[in-house]
Amino acid sequence: MTHVDRGRFLVAPRVVPPLDSEFRPSVLARHAMARSIDSSGVGVPVALAVERPGESMMVRQTWVYPDGHSDATASYAFCERLLKAMLWSYGGYRIWVDGPAGLVDSLRRHYRDDEAGSFDNRIVGQAVYGSPLEIVAASRATFPATRRAASALGGHLDGCRIGFDLGASDRKAAALVDGEVVFSEEIRWDPSHQEDPQWHFDQIMDSLRRAADHLPRVDAIGGSSAGIYIDSEVRVASLFRSVPHPLFESRVRGIFGELRHAWNDIPFVVVNDGEVTALAGAMLDHVGGLLGVAMGSSEAAGYVTHDGCLTPWLNELAFTPLDYRAGAALDEWSGDRGCGVQYLSQQGVARLLPVAGIETDPTMPLPERLKFVQERMAAGDPRAVKVYETVGTYLGYALLEYRDFYDFEHVLLLGRVTSGAGGEVINAWARTVLEIEDPKTAAAVEFHAVSERQKRHGQAMAAASLPKLRE
Repeated sequence: MTHVDRGRFLVAPRVVPPLDSEFRPSVLARHAMARSIDSSGVGVPVALAVERPGESMMVRQTWVYPDGHSDATASYAFCERLLKAMLWSYGGYRIWVDGPAGLVDSLRRHYRDDEAGSFDNRIVGQAVYGSPLEIVAASRATFPATRRAASALGGHLDGCRIGFDLGASDRKAAALVDGEVVFSEEIRWDPSHQEDPQWHFDQIMDSLRRAADHLPRVDAIGGSSAGIYIDSEVRVASLFRSVPHPLFESRVRGIFGELRHAWNDIPFVVVNDGEVTALAGAMLDHVGGLLGVAMGSSEAAGYVTHDGCLTPWLNELAFTPLDYRAGAALDEWSGDRGCGVQYLSQQGVARLLPVAGIETDPTMPLPERLKFVQERMAAGDPRAVKVYETVGTYLGYALLEYRDFYDFEHVLLLGRVTSGAGGEVINAWARTVLEIEDPKTAAAVEFHAVSERQKRHGQAMAAASLPKLRE
């Protein structure tokens, strides 16, 4: 469905990314489609819901053109893009649809036959929740109501704790005593090419032991990592991409349970690194209603409610659409176009380098290419400035998109892409987008800054606070 021509509903941004004049923000396109349907007088209301285990439910309302209308297929495609954002932000295995029969049929075909839809079905449905995505045609009378849940993870600083963060190019660890950091370090590693689960176990254990050497005892361990974790169990994680599937199932899926057992079954919690990004920001500045975005090897995100709680949502914004044009940047893993990972990450920076006229060896690892452009930025290279201005523009429109799904007034940015002078440029251009496109949002959203040390180690510190000590 994603190949459907949606061109006439796309809207050029008022702030044009310097290195990407064809960028067409998802939030502007979706609102333009809504205005078009509203003015036509023939729109059909649609209710969409994604259901998680335990009947936690998130519901969204939208409109489409009726079956048989010349723009019906295009409106269905926009509906699919909205639903994709719901799946990867909220999570769920069952999709409820109250809408035209043509929309229901097109969604079923999409998740069965389309490459990008099949990926969503395979990963969100089968890998995360253990069940293929199910499309349920519903009526107003049978449609479920929104039911939300939040967890009480985070904010526990008593006792002797270890926090760790597993990134694609480095692993971090911190040791805390009653909330005071007594040790922190960062070690380079390359986990994505390692096939042996024991290698992963030993490397993580090494960081934990090095941190434990600075504590009189270890009461609890909390960790974060890119990927999807349900009850500290690995469901999907790029760090283990080279591990053969049978070994993933037999050893990697429960690797953190194995580590917990090795530490005498003390409280041991692991969540997505984006969750800890948000938690770190909320704890540092004592706020709620905060969206954390980490721009590193991928895009990670997390959300802290106004009550200061983490949610059970996926918050995998790397896979949510930000660009609706037909030729948007392709994510080779998912087979989809226009998703956040290609705009707000090291991958996004690497994609922009040749456009900026900055030549690098195509075999150079992404962290090294980012380091190179950071060096060019420090040297005052105007080409590097354009790269960061473009990323900042992407971020501004991404935040407008995310405001359609999350109730937040605070934003915290972390990750290697935001380090150094380039991070200041990203922040400034994102603010400019908000001010020009939506002044009310610009006035309502506060950006939070942290020190370089907190940027690099804040996640490990916040991760340490995840588990609650036993009575």
